[in-house]
Amino acid sequence: MSAPTFAIPGREPLFGGRGWTALVAFVLAVVVVVPALFLAVPESSPFHLSAYFVTLMGKIMCYCVVAIAMNLIWGYTGILSLGHGVFFALGGYAFGMYLMRMIGHEGQYQSDLPDFMVFLDWKSYPWYWSFTEHFWYSALLVVLVPGLLAFVFGYFAFRSRIKGVYFSIITQALTFAFMLLFFRNDTGFGGNNGFTDFKQVLGWRVSDPETRATLFALAGLYLAGCLILTRMLVRSKFGRVLTAIRDSESRLMFSGYNPLWFKLSIWTLSAVLCGVAGALYVPLVGIINPGEMSPANSIEIAIWVAVGGRGTLLGPIIGAGLVNGAKSFFTQSFPEYWLFFLGALFVAVTLFLPHGVAGWFERRFGKGAKA
Repeated sequence: MSAPTFAIPGREPLFGGRGWTALVAFVLAVVVVVPALFLAVPESSPFHLSAYFVTLMGKIMCYCVVAIAMNLIWGYTGILSLGHGVFFALGGYAFGMYLMRMIGHEGQYQSDLPDFMVFLDWKSYPWYWSFTEHFWYSALLVVLVPGLLAFVFGYFAFRSRIKGVYFSIITQALTFAFMLLFFRNDTGFGGNNGFTDFKQVLGWRVSDPETRATLFALAGLYLAGCLILTRMLVRSKFGRVLTAIRDSESRLMFSGYNPLWFKLSIWTLSAVLCGVAGALYVPLVGIINPGEMSPANSIEIAIWVAVGGRGTLLGPIIGAGLVNGAKSFFTQSFPEYWLFFLGALFVAVTLFLPHGVAGWFERRFGKGAKA
């Protein structure tokens, strides 16, 4: 009789054969297949993909990254945030400042200042716009601004042991406060209109099909990278500590661990992932405004994760894709019914799919959806 074999945690393959095959197929689709069908196939062909489809799918992939980031903090750590929209929007605004600087004299008023500043009679850029004409500096802001905000906010919140519904309410208040701030015209961020009418990025015209295809591919590669990062984190010792915080934080503390730095690090990482997703979203969609910081948007992010299945690998991606695909359909065909559908979907998932779509697939077909 042969001796039994045991899997050593962290030593088994990152993905199974089918997992790697699906991931490679996805990367090939977003880097090769979709851009080729968009750029090379004539519009008269039934295989041609429109600019609208490429933009919509790119936007949804950015939302999928936000759902993954939310799942790290809620699904694996048990901390429900209702303010992740602010990190996404801040990343978008940080990169949007660079895009606005690149408009130059192509604006309506043909001024060195953005049109909204000319309209409001600004004479020069405010100090916090300094160096934003440099791509590298704006890229740095995309990481630092949401990251530093999350670190400072999280440090005081977690050190004070604020948790549960109280933490959720505070994060919702945070995003609401930032939304009100950015709605003001005197903050230098375009007020309720935000940033729009972008012309170029790194010398490429934003409206060119090649630029759209490149941005789409970057969004897909970023989504794949975040998926791999999530898998690596949850299978590591660090990931096991996160799940221990979720399941019983007091028992973890009795075991000699300090949850503060574990929660703070995953909270900050989650915010940075959202910020980079926001930076990719802005040139793809062509606009960023304070509406992205609305509490309703942050609640929607939680709904994506709940619908897909929190605490699973693919659940957030499934949920973000399903909800935003349905949103695109309803807001075009039946705009007045979208919120009713969203509410009904959330109630149905809570009653009949408590572990989300991924949880249902995992129970029905095996462990493919479970991280």
